Parts: sequence; structure tokens; C-alpha cells
Amino acid sequence: MPRGNRGNNRREFLKTTAATGIGYWVAGGVQAQESNSPNERVAMASIGLGGKGSSDSRDAAARGDMVAICDVDKRTLAAGVAKFEGAKPYTDFRRMLDEMGKSIDAVTVSTPDHTHAPAALMAMRMGKHCFCQKPLAHSIYEARLMGQVAREMGVATQMGNQGTAGSGLRRSAAVLRAGLLGKVSEVHIWTNRPIWPQGTPRPEPAPVPENLDWDAWLTVAPKRPYAPGYHTFKWRGWWDFGTGALGDIACHSLSMAFMGLDLINPTTVRAETSGHNKDSFPKWSIITYEFAANESRGPIKFVWYDGGKVPPADLLDGRPATDNGKLVIAEKGYVWGDDTVVGDVDVDSVDFPVSTGHFQEWVDAIKGGRPAMSNFPNYSGPLTETVLVGNLAVWLAADGDSGKVEWDGENMKVKNVDGLEPLIKPTYPKGYTLDV
Repeated sequence: MPRGNRGNNRREFLKTTAATGIGYWVAGGVQAQESNSPNERVAMASIGLGGKGSSDSRDAAARGDMVAICDVDKRTLAAGVAKFEGAKPYTDFRRMLDEMGKSIDAVTVSTPDHTHAPAALMAMRMGKHCFCQKPLAHSIYEARLMGQVAREMGVATQMGNQGTAGSGLRRSAAVLRAGLLGKVSEVHIWTNRPIWPQGTPRPEPAPVPENLDWDAWLTVAPKRPYAPGYHTFKWRGWWDFGTGALGDIACHSLSMAFMGLDLINPTTVRAETSGHNKDSFPKWSIITYEFAANESRGPIKFVWYDGGKVPPADLLDGRPATDNGKLVIAEKGYVWGDDTVVGDVDVDSVDFPVSTGHFQEWVDAIKGGRPAMSNFPNYSGPLTETVLVGNLAVWLAADGDSGKVEWDGENMKVKNVDGLEPLIKPTYPKGYTLDV
């Protein structure tokens, strides 16, 4: 049976990271239940086989026995049947888990953002280990809850932000954490996303394709007619289904700075946008986070740019503003990208845990090894929370005005504005479970 409440609880984790600046690095996160044998085969099931689900399911099958697969698109599901011999196919993850639960050890979730939490929560509450694509959840409350349930059930978890396994990223984070560049003042991250339609009116309704189970695709999202502007991939630009450019990319691109600087619980977040209709995300946004000082570092400003926006030229200082970039500014130098440290620093002097591979970390944890770096309770849950607070500010900037959120992270509350509660904690329709 799973072993509940192993390791620090969330409050203790936040205090530890604030006090020491090392967080997971030394604490190691929550330990999963041990496997009977490190050599035994893990019975895998995959929810979502298209897009990133293609590689996630392939990775699962390569490291275990695929016993069940689920996808709402019958064409994608048929391809999965051909690929994973003997795996039982489903179009509804609830039915798959109900019928096959006793035969499943671990589940991958590679679906649109709004389905991450309902699928992963159901699996983890049944004692299943869980790998879930980024962002961990569609809402802040879901991300917090997923970490809590993972801890309570003692299951091994990992979010699909593969870059966290890179030695260059981990080395740079270790340099920041050790203070070798001195005081860090600012973090700037920019992306060419969105690369999908965004800032547009809803597409015209159309007949549901015969291959698609539209109700199963919607899951917990508000009902709306099918249109060709949602499935596949284009769902990212809609508030009901995705988390925009910030949610899509920041769980990757913020990870080095998050790992090295404990960017947890911003105090304020401001957003400037092109404007939006509160149905589709804006064409561009600039989001500014402020983090208070803690015992391991001073205050930090983090600025996010998407839709073609980039930092001011004086900050780039002649460096190329490529489509995607990262810059951490410190008093003795800077970090460019994830792995270029500029300054009088011996980068080889820092220690960091070398990964066995992002997906393999999760499998190792299932078999009783060290928890994966991007585990839900101690890393990817808090990271996702930080990211999604930015979208609260984006929501307020619907008319192109500056949106400001004063954030109480411990209690998941906006202190200065009412009405954002449904974005923080959703209400699930009948047939799906959030709280129990």
C-alpha cells in the first residue's frame, strides 16, 4: 500500500527553500512507495497518445509493459493499438482506470491542459504513479492539490519539462544557488509563442468528426459546440482548455532560474497585453513578477515576454534577441540561456545531481530510487503555481490596461481584486472529481 505523508509537507518545504535556498536539491522531495524489485516490469497505461503523448507513451512502453491506452481520437487510438500490442484501448480515462486499475502500476497523462488534473488525480488516488505533461495543471488549486495527493498516496511523480534533466541547466542553477555570481536582481525570459491562433473570436461550430469523442475531449471544461479551431493543438490559445504561451513554455524556460533562486510565491504580478476577450488569450503579453527577499537571496524581478516582445536593448547589451531567450542578471555576471555562465566563476566547482534521463528518473523513483527532480509536491507543483499566477494578471489586462495581482501564495488568494476565484479553483461538472 502507498505510504502517505513521507517527507516535508508543503508549508515546511516553503520554509526550507526560503531559509536555505536549496529546496529539493538536498531535501530530495517526497519518497515514493518502494517497488518489490528494482528489476520488475512496470505495468504502464497512457492517457493521450497524440502530440507529446506519442513520445511519452513510447517512453513508457520502452521501460515497462503497456497494458492500457486512452485517447479521445479514434484514429490516434487505432494507431496506438497497432503500436502497443496487447494494450486495451479506451476513449474515456475514467472507464480505463475503473476497469484496468488493478492491472496498472503507473500512468502517463499527455492531454490538453484542462484534463491534466482530473486524469492524474483519479490515477494517483488509486495509488498509481504519475507522469504528467506541463503545465502540471490548468489552475493553481489543481497544481497544489496534485502535489498534496501525490504526497499523501506516496506515489512517484514527474512533470514533463524535459530540460530539468539537462546537466547544463542544473549546473547553472547550482551556480546561482551557491551565490557565485553575487546578488541576482532580474530574470528575463522571452518566447516566439504563441504559434497557434490566439487573440481571436471563437471559430464557427461544425459537426463533430466521426473519429472524435467530443464530450470526452471536453471533460471538465464548460460545454461548447465543436469547432475545427480546438482539436488538435489549437486548444492552447483558449482559456477553457489551455494556459496560453506562458503556461505552454514557462514550465520549461523558467526552470533553471526557479531551481536556482526559489522563485516561489510572488508578491505582485503585473501584465500588459494586446487585449483579449476572456475567451482566447492575447496575441502578446509582458508579465512582471516581483519576489520578496528571503534568507538565501535578495528581492528579484522576473519579466516574461511572448508574442514577439523582447527585453529592452540596453538589457540585451548587444546580445542577439533570438526567438526564445533567457537572461539572469547578477552583480558579478549573468547567465544566458540555460547553460552559459558569464563571469569570473569556476562552473566546474559546483555539485549537482546528474540525471539518468528525464523519463528514466520517474521510472527509477517508481522502483524505489530517488524522487524525480520535477516531482509534483516539491518542484513542478510550486513551479506551475508560480507560472499560473501570471495568467491571473493577464486576465485582468483584458482591455489592454495593466493588470495587477497582489498574491497571497500560502492561501492561494488575490488580495487586491475580487472575482478571480474561478480561475484559481475550478468547479468540476458531475462525473468528475476534484476534492473528495
